[in-house]
Formats: sequence, C-alpha cells, structure tokens
Amino acid sequence: MLGKVSCDQPRAGLSGSGALSHVYIQHPPLRCSIPETQGLYYDDGNKLILAPTCDQVLSWNIGPSSQLDPPNSDSISEGPVLSIRYSLDKKVIGIQRSNHEIQFKNRETGETFSRRCRQDSESILGFFWTDCPSCDIIFIKTSGMDLLSYEPELNTLRLVEAKRFHVCWYAYTHESRLVLLASGMQCNIFSGYQFSSGGIIRLPKFEMTMAKAEANHKPVLAADDIHIATIYGRIYCLQLDRAGMLLNLYRFYRDAVVQQGTLPIYSSRIAVSVVDNVLLVHQVDAKVIILYDIFLDSLAPISAPLPLLLRATSSSGRQTLQADENLTATYGGTIYGESWTFLVPDLICDVNNGLLWKICLDLEAIAASSSDIPSVLDFLQRRRSQPGMIKRLCLAILRTIILERRPISMIARAIDVIVTSYSHLVKMGSALLGGESVSPVQTEHSGSQHGVNSVLASEEPTTRIVNRGKSIREESLTGAENEQQQSTAPSKPKQSSFHSVSDSEGDANMEAVGTSLGDMSLAKSSSGDLHASVAREQMRKATGEQNSDADFEQSPLQSERPEQSRTLSDPYVSNQQGSQLTSGAISPDEMYNFVFALVEDEMGGDPGYLVATMVEFLRSVSKERLKVHPKLYVMMIQLLARTNRYAELALFIRNKIIEPSKDVAFQLLELGHENLPIRKLGLDMLRQLSLHHDYVTELLQDGHYLEALRYARKYKVVTVRPSLFLEAAIANNNPLHVAAVLRFFSDFTPSFKSTSDFDRYHQILIEMS
Repeated sequence: MLGKVSCDQPRAGLSGSGALSHVYIQHPPLRCSIPETQGLYYDDGNKLILAPTCDQVLSWNIGPSSQLDPPNSDSISEGPVLSIRYSLDKKVIGIQRSNHEIQFKNRETGETFSRRCRQDSESILGFFWTDCPSCDIIFIKTSGMDLLSYEPELNTLRLVEAKRFHVCWYAYTHESRLVLLASGMQCNIFSGYQFSSGGIIRLPKFEMTMAKAEANHKPVLAADDIHIATIYGRIYCLQLDRAGMLLNLYRFYRDAVVQQGTLPIYSSRIAVSVVDNVLLVHQVDAKVIILYDIFLDSLAPISAPLPLLLRATSSSGRQTLQADENLTATYGGTIYGESWTFLVPDLICDVNNGLLWKICLDLEAIAASSSDIPSVLDFLQRRRSQPGMIKRLCLAILRTIILERRPISMIARAIDVIVTSYSHLVKMGSALLGGESVSPVQTEHSGSQHGVNSVLASEEPTTRIVNRGKSIREESLTGAENEQQQSTAPSKPKQSSFHSVSDSEGDANMEAVGTSLGDMSLAKSSSGDLHASVAREQMRKATGEQNSDADFEQSPLQSERPEQSRTLSDPYVSNQQGSQLTSGAISPDEMYNFVFALVEDEMGGDPGYLVATMVEFLRSVSKERLKVHPKLYVMMIQLLARTNRYAELALFIRNKIIEPSKDVAFQLLELGHENLPIRKLGLDMLRQLSLHHDYVTELLQDGHYLEALRYARKYKVVTVRPSLFLEAAIANNNPLHVAAVLRFFSDFTPSFKSTSDFDRYHQILIEMS
C-alpha cells in the first residue's frame, strides 16, 4: 500500500488565499475514495491508481485530461492485498497476497496462477514489471532478486536468472527503471540494477554516508530516507541523513556512483518531488518547500522556503478568491497530514481521504521573487510545463528592463539567454529533420527526447571529477525508454484521468539551454544523457508515429571520457522533436513584434538607449546565425536618423551589422532626401540585392536617365515603361538625348514603334528640334 509521511506536529492550516508561495496543489483533485476498498496503490509503470475491494480492483488512469470518468474495474479473487501491479501491456494483473506468495491473473482468459517462495528461508519484499528483453517481471526477496519471464501459453512464470545476496529493503521507480537494494547492518550498502528495453545494467556496489548520532550508536537507513529522482534526464538519489540534518545528493554513472553535494534540511521528515525538472524538498515538520534547480553547478536554492498552497481554478478573480477561502476551510487541516504519500515524480496521494493532488509551480511568483533577471530568464527557458505563460513572462520581463533602462551589460546577458534558447531548439529540430530548418515556437509540445536507450551516465564536468581524486569514466547506459508492449496493447475504454497529472513525466527528460551545441551530431550529443521512461511514448504522440519503437533502440552503448562528456552530451538534446511542440522559446520575429516594436513609442526621448539594446540583440543573433525580422533594421535606421547619427548608420551598413534587404534599402533611400551619402548606400543595396527594376526607377527619379538606360540594357530590364525614360530626357530639354532614348527603345523593343507613346514622343522630338 502507499506509504505514509508521518507527522507528529499539530496539523497546520493553509495560508490565506493571497499568501506568497512558489508551489501549489490544484483543485479539484482526482477523487478515488470508494467504500469497502482495501487501500490505494500506485502502479507507476502504467500510471494507475488502484483500489482493490473484496472481489475487484478499480483503476484510475493518471493522464493529462481533466475529465474525471468512472474508474475501470477488473474482477479478482478474495484475499489480502499487499501490493498490486498491472503488466506493462496490461494483460496480466499481479497481486502480492502475502510475504511468500504473488498471484497472477490473465485478464484475457481469466486464468490465475501463483508464485511462492520458501517460507522458511526468504520473504518477498515486492515485485515490478519491466520491458527488459530478457525478463518480464522482477521479484525482490530477502535472499536476492529473481528475474522471471511470463509465458502466456502455459500461463506461468519461468525463472531466467536468480541473483543471490542479502536484501533488507529496496527502492524502485519505473521512471528511472532503476532498483536500489539495501544491505548491511546499517542498510547503507547498495547494489543497483537498471532494467530497460536496452538490457540489464549493473551498477557498482556503493555505500552511502551517515553521520553518527552519538558515540557507539550506528543509525540505520530506512527505505523512506531514499528518494530516486529523474531530473533533466539524469538519475539522482537523495539520501536523508537524519543525524546530520543533510540531504546527500548522488548521481549515477555506468561504473561509478558520485556524491555531488549536500542540501541542508530543516525537518526530520522530508519528502521529495520533481516538477518540471525542479527539485522540491518538502520540509514536512516546518511545512515549507525549498526549490532547487540542480542543472546549475550551484546547489543554492532558487528562493526562500515558502509554504504549499492549495489553488482553485476559476474564470473570475473574485470567484477564485472565494473558492480559495472555501478550500482553505475544507482542506487546510490535511496539508502534510499523516496520510499524505508523495508519488514519483509530482503527485500527492491523500490515502485516508482518497484524493490525488497534482503539484504545480507558480512560475510567475518565482520570477517575481528574484532580481537577477538573466538567471530568471534562464530558469524560465528551462521550464516546459507552461509554455504560453513562460513566453508571456519572458517577453514582459524583457520589455520592463528596457523601459527601466537597466545597464546594457545586463540587457545583453538577458538577450543572450533568450537567443541561445531559441537557437538550440532550431538546431535540434534541424538535426531531426536532416538539416532542414524548422521553427520550434510555432506549435506546442509536451516534453520528449531522442530515442537512444535509457542511460545512467551524463556529462559530469571534468573539474568536478578530477577534484574528487577519482578517475571516473562516463559511459552511457542503455535502458528504458518506453513500454513496447503498450504500443501494441488493445485499446481500452476511456478511464478517469486527472488534470495535468503527468506533465513532468515527459518533462523529466527536458534539458536546459545554456550549453554549447557546436556542430556535434545528434547521436553523439545524446549518447551521454539519461532518458526517462516516457520519452518515446510522447515522441510518438508528437510525431504521430505510434509504432516507431525500433527507430529508438538502435543506439549502441557508448563510452565517454569525462573530458568528452561536456561536448558529446549536450543537455538540450533530450528535447528534440518535442521541443518544437511546447516551448517558451522566443524567436527573433517575436522579439521584434512583442518587445522592440512595443517599447519604441514608450522610449520617446531616448532612442540611443534602444539602439544600444538592438545592437546587443543583433550581436547575439549573429553569433547564433539566426535571421532577424527586416523591420527591426528599419526601426534601427529610423532611430539613428532621428538623432542625426548618419555616420554611425553608414558604418552599420558597410559592416553588415544591418543586413541588406528591400525594406532597408527603401528606408535608406527615403532618408537620402536629407543625406545624399545615405541615399547612395540605398542605391548600392538595391544593386547588391539585384533589384534591377527598383534600381532603374530610383535612377530615373534622380534624373540619371542615361545611366538608367545603360543599366537597363546591361541587365535586360524590360519592366520599366519607356515613357519614364523619355519624360526624364524631355525634362532635361536636350533633344539629342530624347532622340537617343527614342532610338534605343525602337531598337531594343521593336513593338514600341507601334504604340501611341512612340508617335507622341516622336512628335515632341520634332517640335523640340
């Protein structure tokens, strides 16, 4: 059954509806309270909440839909239930009846069978299903681990391999496909295995550090003290050291387990969640949450500890306020209650009340709590759960710092964050499409990643490893990407689901921007990162290719040296196709339309500052080789001309800081009425762009009809009406030139002689002579 987070403190109520908080649980929850049930169980392999009764099991699907349908049900035989899980193809139900027996039922045939262990020498600690090619189900026993294969024809299990060693307890998450087996007197010696679609990977045995509480006393590590978390596609383990009041952070590699730091705690009871790749450490006693973004080298918290709030959804602010007050009165006493269980990665189950809550980040509040604008933008660009809000927040922040005339150096860093984020998305999309350019912000997505096999290694910076005095060879671990059986499983009636309940399931693989992609191939870039379990499922949903598993299982195991890992393992590759579907990245066109174009009027008397910000934007865009909206150049020209900075404008044109375009050329020609050198730059740009018709027309407007005539003859410009040339020659009152122009068009355009224009201008020539 779902475990409990105990709390001896008096139950505290919610803060007021207007209280500041960075994390909230959203109402309404999924209600799974059914009379006569034997408790609630979480099947993380299939994302199901299960509630067995005396003769059936009810199941609620934890999906992204907000529609709350009645649960599905399956009949089961009577008996005690210690644990229950569906197979990954949902064809078999496994029910642990006791410490020595697990019963199985084939849902298609209704047949049942049981698997027992020796009661005198071993006990079953638990079991889980796997998509490993060599086995289907794993039994964890006090005597070790049994790997078994299900044979539907015989309706039985066949032992594939037995690994024998003493096990005190274990921790497993389907998201990581990683199981940790505790042993030793203090239960702090661990063996680790990853069972994935790429095979079985055994981690080296390692020991977790524990501070001594007092002399001659050795604390014992409990299962509740271990938390497996998948963050930015990397697998971590967080170990609670109660005596030292620390949370030790370990990261898994193929041939090493490295302690990467410690986080302080302020409660003897904690819980861990991961929401949109942000690590949430719940201080249960203190009833506050501390947020960490461990993509960064620093393990400093994002902001100060704040409480967990409960928020209602409503179309009206007044209605929301009233709803929050009602929720406070109804649920306030249950926050961090004794029956709360935290499920991987971002769910809370209230076992006693039969409620399932979704944990959400208040990105707007997080952004407002920091004064370091580039860091805030960097943090927001790494998020994937609310792309629309992220984009609006980033655009609003950029407009604000420009209108407030913040230092140009800070503006430049903020712009670099935005441009780099968009550039990575473009490169990832281009790599997936074989080099074809894409625009990843035109559609929205749910996080997904490249389909190399799940790995346990990643790009640990070389300096970190060297400083530890160890030579750690980083290698990719093949592992779980997604359940192959699920892609071929028969469709089922629609199940009850919970509003946005599994956002961070796909987001667990989302990597942040801010590292250099370079020119590495996609296969190399992705070989060193961990990929979580739902990646391929969401990739298929995003691309519409529901049976493309084979495409994602061809990457062989690769080894990487630490000095290579930073280059070969770009953290952003895990977005890939999915990153084109949901992202808060801001394109250069959006920067013009929603930042520069909007602040221009409000800047008023200080165009020089706005030009300086535009120059920084152009510098950043040029570095990433992105295209800029042509109207941005036009605006920049207008601002420079407004302050008579023509020399600077000419320098920008000659050095290609302002890229040539038709719009730019015509803006230069317009300004050229007051500054002839600028007009000449506009004419030169028309020639450079091979806009022959426009160039000839401009020459005629300036009265250079003979030069225009030579140019038209050279480049065979036939789109300019002959009458324009003749009118320019007549305006010069030179009959020889009129005769020459008339003769040219008579020879160059033979049909001209039969037009009324020929007769008219021939008569004018006679009169001029």
